Amino acid sequence: SFYLRLLSITYQNFSLSPHDSPEQTSSSQSDGPNSNGQQLEPSEQTSPNAGLTLDPQSFRKPGEKTFTQRSRLFVGNLPTGVTEEELVKLFAKYGNASEIFVNKDRGFGFIRLETRIIAEIARAELDDFVFKGRPIRVRFATHGAALSVKNLPEFVSNELLEEAFSVFGQIERALVIVDDRGRPTGKGIVEFTAKPAARKALDKCNDSAYLLTAFPRPITVEPMEQFDEDEGLPEKLINRNQQYHKEREQPPRFAQPGSFEYEYAMRWKALMEMEKQQYEMVDRNMKEAQEKLEAEMEAARHEHQVMLMRQDLLRRQEELRRMEELHSQEVQKRKQAELRQEEERRRREEEMRLRNEEMIKRQQEGFRGGFPENREQEMRMHMGGHGMSMNRNSLGGNSGAAGAAGAKLSCPDFNSMKLSSKLFTYCFGRIHCTFSFS
Repeated sequence: SFYLRLLSITYQNFSLSPHDSPEQTSSSQSDGPNSNGQQLEPSEQTSPNAGLTLDPQSFRKPGEKTFTQRSRLFVGNLPTGVTEEELVKLFAKYGNASEIFVNKDRGFGFIRLETRIIAEIARAELDDFVFKGRPIRVRFATHGAALSVKNLPEFVSNELLEEAFSVFGQIERALVIVDDRGRPTGKGIVEFTAKPAARKALDKCNDSAYLLTAFPRPITVEPMEQFDEDEGLPEKLINRNQQYHKEREQPPRFAQPGSFEYEYAMRWKALMEMEKQQYEMVDRNMKEAQEKLEAEMEAARHEHQVMLMRQDLLRRQEELRRMEELHSQEVQKRKQAELRQEEERRRREEEMRLRNEEMIKRQQEGFRGGFPENREQEMRMHMGGHGMSMNRNSLGGNSGAAGAAGAKLSCPDFNSMKLSSKLFTYCFGRIHCTFSFS
């Protein structure tokens, strides 16, 4: 597989340190005498292939985050007094390290390497390695910010799971667990970079209902139970106390029918079968309850959609009614404005007509009272002078030049009277004047 292939090319990616020669490297790897012919003590042993270093770029997956808690190692059974610098030197060939911690009194420490694969290589090589006379233990440290997510909907992917939990803090890894056929199991793992973010996500999801898709079933979040499925429990790590020796008196075997062991073994099997049946019954009941709840949910969703459609229809009808009312009000306002404009126009026309009639009336009264009287007086004056002249002539008044001059002054000018009469008649056709002369 992928890891076996990487392990097979591990030593192909080694590069000699610039200050080490191949002879020095080979001498440092052996437990025999050193270059001076002296035998190395166990306390002077260094890490295997101490003169070699790994190329981290060759052991990094595309897009993989570095220095995560998944690459954090626990180092136990350290000799008393080991310092952080010595621990870093022990892991020097595996590249850069961070978060180095050593408890000198209790003999353990932690170190974080660049990638998970490099950490696996370091664990495989350094576990049970004799360091300063003591075989050390190297294990992956417990991830304190990892959560187990259950009841995931069918269409949740790794990316969606990471996006959903990124609101609580920075995430190192989000994974949807699938079966051997690649089908989702409804379970997942979310690993944060810090414990406060994991605690925040755990409390928030348990206090409320967190939905990831349109399906209204909330997810369940719990602290992840971490197991060592790679190393397991070697024989060398079992505590060999009195109970251990008592249990190991009998080797693995099948119980013989009719024996004491067989009777109680069968009773144990019956009890385990009952437990299995109880679990199966609970699973069936839970499945039936889930199916019933899903059916009720679908029916309620349909009713809810119908109600929403009805409310939307009523809302649109109300909006249409309001629009019609507004339109009718606008039409009514427009009609009233047109009526007011028409009334204003008629009022102005009536005022104009009355004003014109009044003006004409005043003009007529002015001509009747002023201009005709003056003309009549003038005519009377001319006629009176002519009569007087005639009387004077008939009575034999003054003669001579004075009489001729008086006759000339009093005699009316007929052409002037005729022109004035025509002008008066032309301007006011309704007034007719008749002049007679003897």
